[in-house]
Amino acid sequence: MKGRWAQGLEPRYFTWVITGRLAASERPGGFARNHRKVRRQEELLWLAGHGFTHVLSLLDSPHNLHAYEEAGLAYEHVPLGRHDEVAERLRDVYTTLAGWLDNPSERVLMHHEEFGDRLLGVVAGFLLYSGLVHEGPHAIVVLEKLTGRQLGSVGREIVAVTVNEGLFRYPRPKPERRPQRAEQEAATATPATARSKSKGAKPETAGKAKKAASVRGKKAKA
Repeated sequence: MKGRWAQGLEPRYFTWVITGRLAASERPGGFARNHRKVRRQEELLWLAGHGFTHVLSLLDSPHNLHAYEEAGLAYEHVPLGRHDEVAERLRDVYTTLAGWLDNPSERVLMHHEEFGDRLLGVVAGFLLYSGLVHEGPHAIVVLEKLTGRQLGSVGREIVAVTVNEGLFRYPRPKPERRPQRAEQEAATATPATARSKSKGAKPETAGKAKKAASVRGKKAKA
C-alpha cells in the first residue's frame, strides 16, 4: 500500500489527447464539494512522477494554483470567462498549449472544474487549431472516440467558435472542387469513346446525302 501511495493517484477521467504530450482530466483533487486536499496532493504527486511539466487551468477561479506552486509544477491560468469572451480566451488557450508543445520535452495536463462539455469543447477546438484535424465534425468525432463521451451543445459551440473565428495555427487545406458532370465525362472519355461519339453524330448527314443521290439517279433515268 505504501508503494502505491508513494506513486500518487491518477487524476479522475485522465485521458491522453496527444499520447505522451497532452492530456485532459477533471480538476486535480475533484470538483466543487467533492474536492479533497489529500486526493489533490496524491494526484499532483502522480503528475510530477509521470513527467508532467505544465498544468493549464481553465477554471474561472484561481483554485489549485497555490497547490501547483507547492508541488513544483509550472502552470498557466486561462479562464474561459463569459460567453462573449470565449473567442479571445480560446485564442489564448490554443497559443499557450502550442507554445509549450513546440518543445518536445513538455508534457501538459489541461483541466476544467469537471471533465465536461467546456473542457471537451476546448480539446476538440485545439485539434482543429493545431491542424490534427481540419473540419469541425471530424474534430467532434475524434473527441468522442478519445473520451467515450458525446459532446453536448456547449462543447459544439466552442468548436463552432473556433471555426467561425478562424482560430487555426496553420492554413486549412482548401476543399477539393468537385468537377461538373461535363468535365467528368470529358476527363474519363477514352479515344475510342470519343471516336464512337463523333461517329454517332454523322448518321443524319449520311442519310441526307444518300437520299440526294437517289433523287439524282431517278432524274437521270427519266
